[in-house]
Amino acid sequence: MPDRTPVTSGDGYARAVASRPASVLVPIMDRPDGLTILFTRRTEFLKSHAGQISFPGGRAEAFDQLPSDTALRESEEEIGLRRDQVEVLGCLPDYGTISGYRVTPVVALVQAKADLHPDSSEVAGIFEVPLAYLLDPTNHQRNTMIHGGSERHYYAFPFEGHYIWGATAGMLMNLYQHLIGENAPSGMGV
Repeated sequence: MPDRTPVTSGDGYARAVASRPASVLVPIMDRPDGLTILFTRRTEFLKSHAGQISFPGGRAEAFDQLPSDTALRESEEEIGLRRDQVEVLGCLPDYGTISGYRVTPVVALVQAKADLHPDSSEVAGIFEVPLAYLLDPTNHQRNTMIHGGSERHYYAFPFEGHYIWGATAGMLMNLYQHLIGENAPSGMGV
């Protein structure tokens, strides 16, 4: 992947404390009518980030040699995506989360014939968003909220009743930067 300055490197103050390694898969689905990106909606009863939109992935284990090992293992566990249906294209810059993880987004092309089976204990559903929609700057939002007494800025992508925001949207903005090369607004968490 091209070497570009990321739009954001994390959830504001989390950049300094994010130390636990994790990886997510940014699955680009090769569909007959165009490329899409697959997302998961987490179940409502999970301890953290319940009900939120995310990429498949999770915490690195000692036996994972590379970030792609973590992303592929977690994707197989969460959505049944087999490794032989995935071509890893590269990694985006690490993203520090408020929960203390240093997440490596692993971008991969997934075969159109991939048969997915979400694990209902972790994943409430999966959906896809056209890559063209995510690359259109008119669909990018930069919003503000007060959290813990501080003003925080975050990116968001509303799409057909889904609200993609936070770390997932931040990683999407870095993907946008890598693919398009245009400067997008930065300053997350400041």
